[in-house]
Amino acid sequence: MSEKRIGTKCVQGGYTPGNGEPRQIPIIQSTTFKYATSEEMGKLFDLEASGYFYSRLQNPTCDTVAAKICELEGGTAAMLTCSGQSANFFAIFNLATAGDHVVASSAIYGGTFNLFAVTMVKMGLEFTFVAPDCSDEELQAAFRPNTKAVFGETIANPALRVLDIERFANAAHDHGVPLIIDNTFATPAHCRPFEWGADIVTHSTTKYMDGHGAAVGGCIVDSGKFDWFAHADKYPGLCTPDESYHGITYAERFGQGGAFITKATAQLMRDLGATPAPQSAFLLNLGLESLHVRMKRHAENGLAVAKFLQSHKNVTWVRFPELEGDVDYELAKKYMPDGTCGVVSFGVKGGRKAAEAFMKQLKVAAIETHVADARTCCLHPASATHRQMNDEQLVAAGVSPDLVRYSCGLEDAQDLIDDLAQALDSLD
Repeated sequence: MSEKRIGTKCVQGGYTPGNGEPRQIPIIQSTTFKYATSEEMGKLFDLEASGYFYSRLQNPTCDTVAAKICELEGGTAAMLTCSGQSANFFAIFNLATAGDHVVASSAIYGGTFNLFAVTMVKMGLEFTFVAPDCSDEELQAAFRPNTKAVFGETIANPALRVLDIERFANAAHDHGVPLIIDNTFATPAHCRPFEWGADIVTHSTTKYMDGHGAAVGGCIVDSGKFDWFAHADKYPGLCTPDESYHGITYAERFGQGGAFITKATAQLMRDLGATPAPQSAFLLNLGLESLHVRMKRHAENGLAVAKFLQSHKNVTWVRFPELEGDVDYELAKKYMPDGTCGVVSFGVKGGRKAAEAFMKQLKVAAIETHVADARTCCLHPASATHRQMNDEQLVAAGVSPDLVRYSCGLEDAQDLIDDLAQALDSLD
């Protein structure tokens, strides 16, 4: 049988019950696991056998759901984390440590920008931020001899810039480093970055993958395509013995397909404990089962709302990649021909105060820090998720003071439009 299509993977990927076994994935709500001998457990600690000994590192329920996401993205190995922030932190810190450098798109989520530009800088890392539409010369100039990775978002939150994945992947590979893509907004239902040259994919599963605002979580997926040994001098953590794990060399023992995730689990999850709960993984799986159906509706609602906003006199601009004339329209068609997402960014005439006044009048959409949910929600990023940025940083991230991020849920599109109309009309 040929490879299953995305809808079948969403419903059945990652878990195949045997005869008489539960049809739904079991919740293994246990911190620890029993073994008959110390020798058996010792093999687990030496990474010589597969199995479970403590849920801070791995748990069967979490691994089952990670396997589904891995299958959806077309990767070779994956792990869940307790949040999207921890997924992005692990993905970078698994490759780059004090004294190293990372190139990142400037159009990324404000929390991720803060993680990179403030917290990880305190840990001795350096970041160079480049515009997603920077010239090839500007992109090449951002690299340094100690650059260890390139990072970007498929669809930037909330600037909604579409990253030219293929171009950034080629630049990264020219310098012998992997491209890490946060695929949260597009999800593998609408974009599979590995097919365009990306090497590592991350997700805030809290968003569309969960889809119901039920559980915070994250995921990291490895494509298995990056040859660590070909760049062994850049990645000693993967290509030289790890004395904290009995001298194991991850790239040698686990190969291209398993080294990255094994190291992230054995070192980072072991020491930092950004552990997802089995119950959260179970809820995430319920969301994944309908992801392909929901994403189509989210994108349809997003396009309908964007077209309406484009025609309203109290809206000064609209960003939605599927709108004809959008600066990233062609990139969206290239990377996401079946639709993008349900998030629309727009500017309210009158600036910050007008944007805040408009949001107070909404009846269907709720003001929340959340995004990418079954229920429509909205946010004024300059006052919330991006408030730690100064004006210059806001502009670089594509966030203006008048910007409203409107996340279309699964409601009827006309009800969303009617609600937007009455709230915008109230500004007259």
